[in-house]
Amino acid sequence: METRKLLNSNGLLAVGLPAAVSAVLLASASAVAEETSRSFEIYGFAQADYIQDFGGRLAPEWDDALRPSKIGIDGQYGGDGQSSISVKQSRFGVKGTMPTGSTTAPLSFKFEFDLFGTGVDAGQTTMRLRHFYGEWGQILAGQTNSLFMDIDVFPNTIDYWGPSGMVFYRNVQIRWTPYKTDNSHFAIAIERPSNDIDAGNLRLIPGLEDLEVNNDEELPDLTAQFRYGGDWGHLQLGGILRKVGYELRADPADSWTEGDEVGWGINVGTVFNVLEKDAIRLQVVYGEGIASYMNDGGMDLAPSADWDAGIVTDLEAEAVPLMGVLAYYDHWWNDKWSSSIGYSFTEVDNTNFQDPGAFQKIDYASGNVLYYPAENLMVGAELMWGERTNNDDASEDNVRFQFTVKYNFGITL
Repeated sequence: METRKLLNSNGLLAVGLPAAVSAVLLASASAVAEETSRSFEIYGFAQADYIQDFGGRLAPEWDDALRPSKIGIDGQYGGDGQSSISVKQSRFGVKGTMPTGSTTAPLSFKFEFDLFGTGVDAGQTTMRLRHFYGEWGQILAGQTNSLFMDIDVFPNTIDYWGPSGMVFYRNVQIRWTPYKTDNSHFAIAIERPSNDIDAGNLRLIPGLEDLEVNNDEELPDLTAQFRYGGDWGHLQLGGILRKVGYELRADPADSWTEGDEVGWGINVGTVFNVLEKDAIRLQVVYGEGIASYMNDGGMDLAPSADWDAGIVTDLEAEAVPLMGVLAYYDHWWNDKWSSSIGYSFTEVDNTNFQDPGAFQKIDYASGNVLYYPAENLMVGAELMWGERTNNDDASEDNVRFQFTVKYNFGITL
């Protein structure tokens, strides 16, 4: 066949037309796929809280959150009946997705902060990082919720800190999710270690008055999570295995003495969806050396010893056992009114060589009424109670009232 016979009336190659059309369609589909994998959202809320206490005063840097472990015993932080007005819960974030040029999943990212200063900024209204991570396919890297944590058991409360007896910890991690469906997933991660070490009564031993105690974090924490869910709610199992290390020296001229214990924990959480919009939220956690991961915990490691007539024997470090429980019910009265009520506690099995002032148990309970008069607006009132009980059974409690106004915002680009 001659070449001219392949030309149509417009001078185009007839056999080349289907290929050209296919190429254009494939290019268009690729462009559409890339465009649909690209998104950017700005979100957050402005929130103002009026807080009125009627009981034992908290440490001043914790005035804006009811954290029972920070309640002073016998007027440690001053008189009762303090008040505060705060915007620390206000939040700002950006999140989105972007193409990677591959045929697999796009890259997703999230950056979010609030104004609840901690560490050297404790008590201040300063930026505090909540989330900062990227995720591509099965791999996530950055700071976000620990795999040992079940964020969905957190009830619909307006107190910033929330129930004491739940695992609540955002951590830097590298996470792998090899199995994921619409209803279930399994993931494992290595997470940044952070050990809280209690020197206990060690400095009461003659010759150890100037004892230095440091945490020793030689290995990352290993965490895992499995979740199964459906329209009924979900059931989640979390686990953690960690090396809780310490360093001691009695004199700056001495070399450090090192040691470690194994920390471990199991966390079982569930949410049952009931009625039309209600939810029952339950969680039980138990372990040793896991206080760092609790919403309000104690110490990961503490000394244990026999002390008789001033003579100390069998001195050793012990990963402190701990148990936490949460039970809450979220109820919607109608489309504009909701309530949440429940109770939570954390209980520590203190070693026999911890200080009498080390806390042994913290209780937390709350109930609220929330009103949603318009889209993106919430007004609510909450009554809370918290109690701290120390190792020597000394205790103090606080009753708190909180009134909150919250404005949500969001822009998708």
